[in-house]
Amino acid sequence: MIFQQLFSLNGKVAVLIGASQGIGSEMAKILAEAGARLALVARNQEKLASLAVHLTEAGHEAMAFSCDVTRVEEVDALMERIHHHFGQIDILVNNAGMNIAKPIEEVTESDWDSVLDLNLKSAFFCSQAAGRYMVPRKQGKIVNISSQMALVGYYKRSAYCASKGGLMQMTKAMAIEWSSSKINVNSIAPTFIETPMTAPMFEDPSFRAEVLSRIPLGRLAKAEDLFGALIFLCSSSSDMVTGQTIVVDGGWTVW
Repeated sequence: MIFQQLFSLNGKVAVLIGASQGIGSEMAKILAEAGARLALVARNQEKLASLAVHLTEAGHEAMAFSCDVTRVEEVDALMERIHHHFGQIDILVNNAGMNIAKPIEEVTESDWDSVLDLNLKSAFFCSQAAGRYMVPRKQGKIVNISSQMALVGYYKRSAYCASKGGLMQMTKAMAIEWSSSKINVNSIAPTFIETPMTAPMFEDPSFRAEVLSRIPLGRLAKAEDLFGALIFLCSSSSDMVTGQTIVVDGGWTVW
């Protein structure tokens, strides 16, 4: 019973950004199973609505909200709609992200802006907008989905590494500033995750072998490898944890 209480999200309203596909849709399912009432956010309304229906039919509470989270005015309106519908915002998971894989000399201004806007800017302004509802209640959990690339460099990921490194530092700054409001801000930094979206990358045998050679545990991550860290950081069991990054990388950054 104590174990269940520690990791229960019963009655908590969780806003999941980037929920429509990949690890986002898988995280939605585990958050729902933990008892969270879900506000699912993404640009792809069709996939988002399908996920919401799937979760609702399984007995969970979930609602889809379409939003371009790189547009601050849309983010403010989004959080207002979510708060109006659910009456509270307890958890925010910033999962939206992208990479444009190019050598440094080929990265354009548009490439840079696209990656930084989605990976870093959106996380800041989604947190700011959700924080307006968390601060008065003096409670809240914010979890930023970062990357091991916040800690190490890699080929064709200069903008991506910059965005994820910035996200990790932003996590620390927010944790300090909002500590007086009892808002915990943390991040999760996974290694390469095997999903339908990343599958084309790993069709190249040499790339797959090179990546695996850097992971001491000898395999790529799966979405479910993030579930433990996610539920921990969203639940009361992490009430004394803030400003931290949990690295789920199979040992990549230990070298």
